[in-house]
Amino acid sequence: MSRAKRGFKARRRHNRVLKLAKGYRGSHSRLFRSAVEAVERALCYAYRDRKARKRSFRRLWIVRINAAVRMHGLSYSRFIDGLRKAGIELDRRVLAELAISDPAAFGDVVKAAQAAA
Repeated sequence: MSRAKRGFKARRRHNRVLKLAKGYRGSHSRLFRSAVEAVERALCYAYRDRKARKRSFRRLWIVRINAAVRMHGLSYSRFIDGLRKAGIELDRRVLAELAISDPAAFGDVVKAAQAAA
């Protein structure tokens, strides 16, 4: 009776990990053991940072909206409150883009929020 050497399965697993590690520096892209560690760490960072990216973009949009609203003599929190009371349902991403690309239209939105507040 011959022993099973796990040839195909092990090679397929190794190749899958090494493919994910492609482009890593030094032995992290060549040696299986260090590649496993590097790939696991990279996947953890990727998962964490997908969440962090959403937070950081929201912060950026709020800063941009705040700067644009203050040019109209209003604070960010009063502006958001005015939008809610006016029934304007634009999210922060759209508001920030509007403030940069079309200041006149953004001014109209600010006036509507001021009137409702």
